[in-house]
Amino acid sequence: MRTVGGVIRRRNDEAKGALIGYLPVGFPTLDESVEAAVALVEQGVDVLELGLPYSDPVMDGPVIQAATQQALANGFRLSDGFEAVRRITERVDAPVLIMTYWNPVVQYGVDRFADDLVAAGGAGLITPDLIPDEAAEWIAASERTGLDRVFLAAPSSSDARIRQAVDASRGFVYAVSTMGITGARSDVDEAARSLVARLADAGAPASCVGLGISTAKQVSEVLDYADGAIVGSALVNALATGGIRAAGELAAELARGARSE
Repeated sequence: MRTVGGVIRRRNDEAKGALIGYLPVGFPTLDESVEAAVALVEQGVDVLELGLPYSDPVMDGPVIQAATQQALANGFRLSDGFEAVRRITERVDAPVLIMTYWNPVVQYGVDRFADDLVAAGGAGLITPDLIPDEAAEWIAASERTGLDRVFLAAPSSSDARIRQAVDASRGFVYAVSTMGITGARSDVDEAARSLVARLADAGAPASCVGLGISTAKQVSEVLDYADGAIVGSALVNALATGGIRAAGELAAELARGARSE
């Protein structure tokens, strides 16, 4: 099992920081989503975030919603997520986190989900709609299995919520740069800088900024103050419009932002 924290620390020692790339499992097909994820790593993505398609994706913007709806229409099953993780980790040496809303995990069984993710070679979960004070079952399961757990913090989070996210997270805290849904934006919100500073003051293991990052320049700007930059919609759009090759080419360009001074 590959853990996230070590990779993020290493990339901050070797370069500006870590590049985290998101793709949904099963889009355009299961096989293509695996090949695209492998291509991202081969082109410089340090950590993979694989989204499980869900029928009520309240945090996702239109690009990701369209992709996940296609995956669901194609017959995506939760077991496909574990298969994708297994196939990816057999081929590339990068940590793979599952991004999932909490209801599918509960329906599957929290301990069963954790055990199957470990067996597939996964590193942990990002849980956007689960807050730490309602996460006792997942915290216990991740402690038992050694999985990383990534909670979210937003610019509007109170100091108490910031501390909860920091105390509960293992690997990194997901710093949401803007309020709202995912989607590439022309500028990354300045609020991210103050949020990362607040997380650092609270003792965060690492802070990675997501929502709205779409260019190498933005990756470089984010890594001036954060430990990692998370890119989702831009990569999904590249995959949707140009296929695996285009997604890999964008990953290579974004990776240059993680190396530039």
